[in-house]
Amino acid sequence: MTQYVAEQFTLEEGDILRRYFTNLDRPVFALVNLPEVVKGALFARYSRSAKSLRRLFLDEFVGELDISGDVTIDATVGLRRAEELYDRVFFEYGDDSVAQLGGVHLACEQASNILTKVLEWGRLMSYLEQSTRYIDYLARIGGRYRYFRDPEIGESPLSGRYVSDMDRMFEAYGQLLPAMADFYRQHAPKDSSSSDFAYRQAIRAKALDAVRGMLPAATVSNVGIYGTGQSYELLLLRMRAHNLPEVQSYADLMLAELRKVIPSFLKRVDLEDRGAAWSRYLGDVSETLESVADHLVPPNLPADDAPTVRLVDFDPQAEIKMVASMLYPYTHLPEEQLEREVRAMGAEDRLSVVRAYAGARANRRHKPGRALERPFYRFDILADYGAFRDLQRHRMLTIEWQELTPQHGFARPDAIGAAGCAPVFDEVMERSAALYHLLNRDFPEQASYAVCFAYKVRFAMSLNARSAMHLIELRTTPQGHSAYRRVGQEMWRLIRDEAGHTAIAEMMKFVDLSEEPPLGRLDSESRAEKRRHAEGRA
Repeated sequence: MTQYVAEQFTLEEGDILRRYFTNLDRPVFALVNLPEVVKGALFARYSRSAKSLRRLFLDEFVGELDISGDVTIDATVGLRRAEELYDRVFFEYGDDSVAQLGGVHLACEQASNILTKVLEWGRLMSYLEQSTRYIDYLARIGGRYRYFRDPEIGESPLSGRYVSDMDRMFEAYGQLLPAMADFYRQHAPKDSSSSDFAYRQAIRAKALDAVRGMLPAATVSNVGIYGTGQSYELLLLRMRAHNLPEVQSYADLMLAELRKVIPSFLKRVDLEDRGAAWSRYLGDVSETLESVADHLVPPNLPADDAPTVRLVDFDPQAEIKMVASMLYPYTHLPEEQLEREVRAMGAEDRLSVVRAYAGARANRRHKPGRALERPFYRFDILADYGAFRDLQRHRMLTIEWQELTPQHGFARPDAIGAAGCAPVFDEVMERSAALYHLLNRDFPEQASYAVCFAYKVRFAMSLNARSAMHLIELRTTPQGHSAYRRVGQEMWRLIRDEAGHTAIAEMMKFVDLSEEPPLGRLDSESRAEKRRHAEGRA
């Protein structure tokens, strides 16, 4: 059972690609010798395409670029000209700030949906991940369905069962996708104000949203990453300490490609007394904590019933402190004295400060300043893995999650039942759980590959009010997936009602509390089509 499928290119295609990509046959590669805007555009298109990045570049980008001056370049041999310059400052003297000044666009392909969450853990990096609502996952790679094949499982007696069950999950996903598209067409017929294209796109997104819970966590995805040398170093150190073999081996692939572009920034990663010692430290802490947790909190201890979202920590005095922070730059008073002055104010006076600070927000991108970083919230959330995947990518917060297992049950979209597709959906969930339990006996680290996105995972989010405003306003928009819309809406209600932070809730004026619309993306697709027509790209 091979892990990755090598892409095939003609000699002419390979001659072009080797000027801009650090290899032509591995799932991890860096982008070089291209304008930054082209790299960004490639990654943006990447998230909504079933194609690999190199194939996307050949099919949609190379014809728009002048590549005649790059004929003699071969990016696959590495770029080392600046290495000696950085060695003395960074490696010998340990000035980490130098490693914050060089960045790399890295394509990470054929990564499982367990690995993608590890890749997207760092705060100071940028990510674009292949979407489950713009592309289906039926397009095969090298004739195989798009799921990760773990080598250890592949060499075991469970190999046949693993492949068979995974294939049948994908077949069921493919069976329900057109059925759900037909269901939405029947229940949300096209009206005269919508174009055929926008309507088709909205129907497709809705159908993909409905069936994405049938995909197992082994489903492979493509992730585009931009980060500095320091961010990559920290990511690789964590990955090398991870207990999942896929994560460890992928770190080696990433290190090999990054060293072709920023070798000096990554010299410490595998040195015995530097990066290797750091990774061992991280691994030892994780292993010890797991043992301590098992001893003090028995794994078979029943979990209390809990709501989907619970606010577990906040500061009852947060709004007073926030108002003091809003006024602080405009006074000459010490903060403690200013806070006393704010406490002595009437509620209307404090609210007038908040409203002045928020200003006339015309859209959700108009965000008030950093005084909103004074209040904090911690939420404990139990949601399906699909919703977790979307929420986990927010970086200006702290998120911690538990192991993905079938034990918390699964969330089946109401539309699946209404369309008469519940038996097929539920059969996939049963197959997923059975495969998980089978794998868990011999391969506990890899067992989560079998768990479908519809199964629930528990995670905690700690964030300040400014980050909460961004997350909640973004994730409650009508075009969003219903699973994370519900999470965002409940977070807002808890801030307003349980924390009693009514002024903060009022500032979040673009929170959408409406019910799920019939075709959430229709308006968005219509606006996008109008922009394309205006720009002459239709």
